[in-house]
Parts: sequence; C-alpha cells; structure tokens
Amino acid sequence: MEQIKSDIFLSKLSTIAENVNKYLDNWLPQKEEEYSANLNEAMRYSVMAGGKRIRPALTVLVAEGLGYKNEANYRAGCAYELYHSASLIHDDLPCMDDDDLRRGKPTNHKVFGEATAVLAGDCLMLMPYEWFARLSEYGISSEKIAKIIRIANEAFTYRGVIGGQMLDLLYENKKIDQKTLESIHLGKTAALLRAPILTGAILADATDKELDSLKTYSQKIGLLFQIIDDILDIESDTATLGKNVGRDSALGKSTYPALLGLDGAKDYAKKTYQEAIISLEPFGNRLSDLKALAFYLLNRKS
Repeated sequence: MEQIKSDIFLSKLSTIAENVNKYLDNWLPQKEEEYSANLNEAMRYSVMAGGKRIRPALTVLVAEGLGYKNEANYRAGCAYELYHSASLIHDDLPCMDDDDLRRGKPTNHKVFGEATAVLAGDCLMLMPYEWFARLSEYGISSEKIAKIIRIANEAFTYRGVIGGQMLDLLYENKKIDQKTLESIHLGKTAALLRAPILTGAILADATDKELDSLKTYSQKIGLLFQIIDDILDIESDTATLGKNVGRDSALGKSTYPALLGLDGAKDYAKKTYQEAIISLEPFGNRLSDLKALAFYLLNRKS
C-alpha cells in the first residue's frame, strides 16, 4: 500500500516539477538580459540543471494540502530552489568540497570559472528576497511576507545552511558524536526543507500548533535525507547519483555509516522515518503527500 501511495506521489511530484521548471525558466534573468549575460547564464546553468524540485514542491504540497491554492505557492517555493542552487555552487568550490560533478554535469566553477561561480551563488542567495517581496502581487499580506523572509533567512544563514556548512568544515578529519553530526545536518540539510514547509503553512494560515508539528517533521526528513545520502555514497555509483561517490570519506567527513555502521545507519533511517510519520498525526489525511515523501526518501536510490 505504501509503495502504491509513493508511486502516486512521485507522479504528482513530477507534475509539480514540470510547473516549477516553467516558472523558473520564466522568472530567472535571461542569458541575453542587460550587461551581466555571463552571470545570468551561470545562474541559469545551475538552477536549470534538473533535480527533483523537492523544496518548491514542499511549499506547494503543504499550502494546497491545507486548502490554499494560489500561484503565490510557486513564487515562494521557487525561491527556495534558488537558495538550494546557490548552496550547491558554493559547496562544490575548490575551497569547500572541491567537486567537479553535480547532477551528472560539470560543476558551475568548472564551466564558468571560480569567480563567476562565486558571484552566481551570491546572486542566487539574494534574489529570493525579491521573489518573496513580490508575493504582494498575489494578495499576500506584508505580515505574512515578513514571516516568510524571517524563516528563509534563518534557514540559510548562521543558524541554517551556512552554519551547518561551517560545522561540516570544522569537523573534517575529526571524530565526533551523533549529536554533533545531527547538529551539522539539521543546519546544512534540514533547514532548507523546514523553511519551504513552513512557508506553505504560513500561506495557508496554519496554526502555531500545526507549525510546531511541521517543524518536527522537517527536522526528521532532513536527517532522513542525509542518512540515506550517506548510505548511497557507499552503496550507489556515480552514474546513478549524478555526483561523485566516496567524496565524504575522501574528505574525512563524519557520516552515519561511519558512526553507526552501515546496518546501524539503515536501522536509524527507519526509526527517523517512523518519527516523521508520527509528527503528521495532528493533520489526519490532509498532508498525506508528506507521508509519501518520507517513504520515498527512505527508499530513494538517487
């Protein structure tokens, strides 16, 4: 039954991803616009390189699951794809993880050079604030926009993705405990899942209690995503993942399999999945797509 629900969810996710790609293509600066054509091309290269579009999908799924349908869901959700792409561009730089393959294509700095890649990432970090501000064009109140901007900023800066990346670099080639490992990934991975989820909930007028439940869910699926990512880095291959495998080990990074053993990491993934499902109980069947997403993340192969 769960597999059937997951297949239905994947079909829905594919449809949302198609819509996201159309919106991104339309809303991103065009290659030939103004004087920064090379910069625009570099931004589009990474944003339009593919991907499952899970972050914008989360905003859409939560907002619509709670009864709110508006193009604003896509405008807000797509902003998180810009953040995500920015984080990947910077994460791949020689001064960070020094990777040359992302989504089956050469990384941004390999194509455009390090300087342009840095600037493209910088632009993609800042552009979401314009997109959030433009939510007023869809009838979203300034109070809601302010809440969304605060949540987005918290997710990406020192308490989120950037802070998590800093911890990740700090603890390379060092032995750490599970609590520290989870602190890294609650920032580096979970934060940029939490923000689009809460954004969809805010657009749909969710209660404070519902927001708390969704915060718990987002933490659990963020950790689940990372646990499975660590497992795939051992069990999968470069062609399947679209990025180089074995990089974590080569860089001396701590992972769940290294800490818990491969079987222990798989067991912990199942436990984290169950905790994610439990956190959604207050919603009944309204957010069944989020349950299907958790099942998909547990069983993903790429």
